[in-house]
Amino acid sequence: MSNAPFHIQDDHPGTELIVSVGGSEIATYVYRPDTPRAESPKPYLYPLRTLSGAPVGVFRPWDHRWHKGLQMTWSHLSGQNFWGGPSFDPGAPGHGYVWRDNNGSQLHRGFDRLDTEGSDATVTERLEWVASTGESWLAEQRTLRFHSADPDRGIWALDFSTALTNAHTRTLEFGSPTTHGRPNAGYTGLFWRGPRALTGRGIIGQSAADDEVMGSTGAWAAITGEHDEIDGGATVLAYLGGSSADVPLKWFARSDPFACLNPSPAFDEEIKLEPGHALELRHRFVFIDQVMERAGLIPIAEEFAL
Repeated sequence: MSNAPFHIQDDHPGTELIVSVGGSEIATYVYRPDTPRAESPKPYLYPLRTLSGAPVGVFRPWDHRWHKGLQMTWSHLSGQNFWGGPSFDPGAPGHGYVWRDNNGSQLHRGFDRLDTEGSDATVTERLEWVASTGESWLAEQRTLRFHSADPDRGIWALDFSTALTNAHTRTLEFGSPTTHGRPNAGYTGLFWRGPRALTGRGIIGQSAADDEVMGSTGAWAAITGEHDEIDGGATVLAYLGGSSADVPLKWFARSDPFACLNPSPAFDEEIKLEPGHALELRHRFVFIDQVMERAGLIPIAEEFAL
């Protein structure tokens, strides 16, 4: 069966790309966001929708204003915070989070490729990661590939790949709160935050039980559930993907107190990147227009396997 074509339009030139299939807007890629510095400004995909137009993302939720749909982040990068919000410090009182003047930014520097139509639509972008001090720390080439839109099955897929090159004069250390002392808080890298309707629904892992996905290395994980306001439900399937680093990718994934899927490149072990060297990552997300049980999801997970 042939796939339905994607259409990408720059409705707000210099700000965002609108991605649609069959006249239905399924994603907006905001590449020059109007984001407070405390939230570590960065491009993000929001709104995110299934092919029927149902929501599968959330924007600036009350508990973490820096969570925005699907976005590339880094929570601990040699003392800089490209995640947003406060930074984890094991010596700080309470839960260990403290507000610091260390929130960096990811700045759009241009598109090298921008497909406007096709069954596979690819966006290749250049970005600069700038520390809170104004120094350029990383040069990034990021590729978003929208593909496999199947209206009969209610499925579409997004491939995300990136090459992060150290533009600094010294080795950079890529970590997470777990590498800095907080157990099971290895969030960093490509992060999806789900809508409130998917909270508390549990996680379907490739082989692990729901409560064992966190910190595991299964090839895929998914969250599924019913929508608020509208009938029906959705499933978000994510793949752990690949990394050029020796450090294994691991899942930061939960459905309570909120729904999220994050293939973390530095869950509990830091990545050290020397000047001029690149860290390459690749991941895939699949958005499905129905609630899926494990038995029905396994064939789809195998079909879209990286």
